[in-house]
Amino acid sequence: MENQTEMVWFFFRPFSSHFQIQMVIFVAFLAMYLISLSGNATIGLVVQANHSLHTPMYFFLANLAVLEIFYTSAIAPLALANLLSMGKTPISLPGCGTQMFFFVFLGGADCVLLAVMAYDRFVAICYPLRYTLIMSWHLCRQLIVGSLVLGFMLSLPLTMLIFRLPFCHSNEIYHFYCDMPAVMRLACTDTHTHETALYIISFIVLMIPLTLISISYVYIVAAILRIQSVEGRRRAFSTCSSHITVVLLQYGCTSFIYLSPSSSYSPEMGRVVSVVYTFITPILNPVIYSMRNKELKDALQRTLGKLLWTQCKWRIPYPWKMNLDHQSG
Repeated sequence: MENQTEMVWFFFRPFSSHFQIQMVIFVAFLAMYLISLSGNATIGLVVQANHSLHTPMYFFLANLAVLEIFYTSAIAPLALANLLSMGKTPISLPGCGTQMFFFVFLGGADCVLLAVMAYDRFVAICYPLRYTLIMSWHLCRQLIVGSLVLGFMLSLPLTMLIFRLPFCHSNEIYHFYCDMPAVMRLACTDTHTHETALYIISFIVLMIPLTLISISYVYIVAAILRIQSVEGRRRAFSTCSSHITVVLLQYGCTSFIYLSPSSSYSPEMGRVVSVVYTFITPILNPVIYSMRNKELKDALQRTLGKLLWTQCKWRIPYPWKMNLDHQSG
């Protein structure tokens, strides 16, 4: 059985048997992937380049953008290759396990980081005078490292548990990446223990941070309603609504897949819903945060202005160079 499992290669079922439809989906996935990379990279670079954005809020946002880049890149290249090859690009058992590990690791860290960002907004709005004291840079770095460590600790044992299963029947995964529920359906043994472990870890990764986020926003909304200034309330709601939109998309879709009973799992529905949190949400993060955040928009405009000015300065000849050219003529 062990030798048989070691030789397993997986294939991914195409979205359609028609090449033209596959190409349309390929173009859509490629466009979303490139937009996600460019948008999140822009946020990270803008935060790094502008000293006015060197605050805990934007520090967490930049780290979220970097996480989204790696998170999407763990899925997109193989998915794009399979779309082009009509599902004929294989992945080995260790390769599938590696992809699953990084997907759970980065996705788990992403969920924890969203809870950290909610805590940051809670402290900023409810305790503004003590904000810099509480949210020290030392604590911010610890929270980032803690998010990564927690994602790693939850991902590694679950991945090892699932890939100790024997795979000896169909090797076609009804998905576009090595998703845990889809892979477990190919095992030729009872997977009740593995499904229970997946449910417990999914509950920890999704529901505990979501509970903390919900509690934070109860206090945040109560504090915002006590603000006397209309402009102050508007700015506070604008900042928080961006975070809430991302949270609802991220947690809503992942909870639908990983917290639903295994008996009600639909491979087709699971594949479609997965597109939201693997391709669409990483696009919406930079769009939502940049469009609803005046400081980030202003910083982006300043950065673009500096880049354009630098290019124009190198292209415009200096007056002394113009005079020399005139005299030589």
